Amino acid sequence: MELRIDRQALVPVVQQIVDALACWLRRGEVPPGTRLPSVRQIARINLLSQASVAEACERLVAQGVLASRQGAGFIVAMPALAAQGQQDCPWFEGVEVKQGGTSGELKLGCGGLPESWRETDDLSYAIRQVSRTDMTGLFNYSTPLGLPALRQQIHKRLKHLDIVVDESRILTTAGASQGLDLIVRTLFKPGDCVVVENPGYSLLFDLLRLHGVNMFEVPRTPRGPDIEALEALLVKYRPCGIFINSFYHNPTGSSLAPAVAQRVVQLAKTYGLLVIEDDVYSDFHSGPGTRLAALGTDDNVIYVGSYSKTLSSSLRVGFVVAGAEVISRLAEVKMISSMGASRFCESVLASLLASGAYRKLVQRQRQRLSNDREAALQVLEDAEWEVFGKPVGGLFIWARSRMSDYALVRKQAQRFGVLLSSATAFSPTAEASDWQRINVAYACDPRARAFFQATAPDRPQAF
Repeated sequence: MELRIDRQALVPVVQQIVDALACWLRRGEVPPGTRLPSVRQIARINLLSQASVAEACERLVAQGVLASRQGAGFIVAMPALAAQGQQDCPWFEGVEVKQGGTSGELKLGCGGLPESWRETDDLSYAIRQVSRTDMTGLFNYSTPLGLPALRQQIHKRLKHLDIVVDESRILTTAGASQGLDLIVRTLFKPGDCVVVENPGYSLLFDLLRLHGVNMFEVPRTPRGPDIEALEALLVKYRPCGIFINSFYHNPTGSSLAPAVAQRVVQLAKTYGLLVIEDDVYSDFHSGPGTRLAALGTDDNVIYVGSYSKTLSSSLRVGFVVAGAEVISRLAEVKMISSMGASRFCESVLASLLASGAYRKLVQRQRQRLSNDREAALQVLEDAEWEVFGKPVGGLFIWARSRMSDYALVRKQAQRFGVLLSSATAFSPTAEASDWQRINVAYACDPRARAFFQATAPDRPQAF
C-alpha cells in the first residue's frame, strides 16, 4: 500500500495519510469487513512513524470509514464513497457539484494554487507585525477607497504594467469577486446586454444572471477574443460592455496578443463599449505584455486585479482602477453594501508588498508553475490529449482527451481519485463541453499522471 506522502508539503503528514488511505479505499472499492494491513506494515512501506499512521486510522474511525477491533487492527466499516457525505466536499469555481467528492480527491480542475504550495512564514510575520504595531488595522474599518498605504503599493505595481493613473482612481475591494459585483450592480441594469468570452469565468456568468444582465458570447481564441465575431456582435446588438481576461485567461490559459488588444480598444471607442479587463492572474506573468488599461486613453476601460490567487484565498484583497466618476460611484456602493473592505487584510498585504516579500513569493511561484507546466504538457502529449494554444504562463491548460466516449473519461477520473470541473461550467449558456480546465499545479500528481495515461486512446480501459 503505497501512499505517496509529500514531506515537503505544508499539509500535515497525518492528514495526508488520512486522504491517501481514503483514496486507496475508494479506488480499490474495498468492501466492508476487509482488514487493513497492520499499522506497522503501512508505516514500514511508506517510511512513516507508526504513531502517525495510527492517528490517521483513528481519524478514519471517527469518520466512520474504518472500525477498530481488539486484536484485529483496523477494518473497513463502510465504502469510502458512502462516507463522503459525512465530510466537507471539496469546492472550487467550476466544480461539478453533483459529482460530490471527498477531501482526498485531487482537484485537477481547481482555480487556485494547492494548499501545499502556500508559504506561511512571511505571511505570519506580517500578521504579527500588524497585530503589534497597527491597532487601527485590527479594530477599525478601512477608508472608502481603501488603505492609503496599500493603494500606494498598487499604484507602483500599475506603473510597471504601463498603466498610468492617479492613486485617487484606485479602489480596494474584498477580492476581485467584490470588484466585479460592484461593477455589475452599479454600472449595469436588468435587461442590459454585455459580451462575455466563451469559454469563460463561470462565476461571472452567474453574477450577470443574478442581476438580470443578458450575455452575448464571443469565442476565445489562443490570441484573445475572435475579433471578427466581436465586431459582428457590436454591429448587430450594440451591447454596452464587454468582460475580458487579458493574461492567462480562465479557463484556457491564453493571453491577449498585442494586435488583438489594440483592435479591442479601437472597437470599444467606435461603438461606445465599456471594457472590463479582468487581470487577476497578472502576477503570474513577468516580462512585457499588453494590457487594455494601458492602451485606453479615455475612461472606457475598467481594470480589475487581485492578490487572492497568489497570496491567500482567505486574505481577500483586490482592486479596481477606473475613471474618477466611476470610482466615486463604486466606492459609495461599496460602503453601503459592506462598510468597506477589511483594513486588517489590507494592512497585512501592504506590509508584504513594502518589504519585498510578496515579490519574491510570486517569483518562486512563477518558476514552480513553469516547471510543472512543461511537465504537464509533456504528459498530455504522451496521452494524446488535444491542447488549446499551449499556454506559456499562468495556472491553466485547456485540453481534452481524444477518447470518443467522454463519460469514460470522467469514470477514469473517479477511479483514480481525480475531481474534474463541470462539463457546463465555462459556457455562458451551460452548453456541455468535453474540454477540461487543468490546473498545472495539480497535473504532476501521480494520480493525475495515472489518469492521463489511462485515457490514452491506444490503452485498454480497465474498470
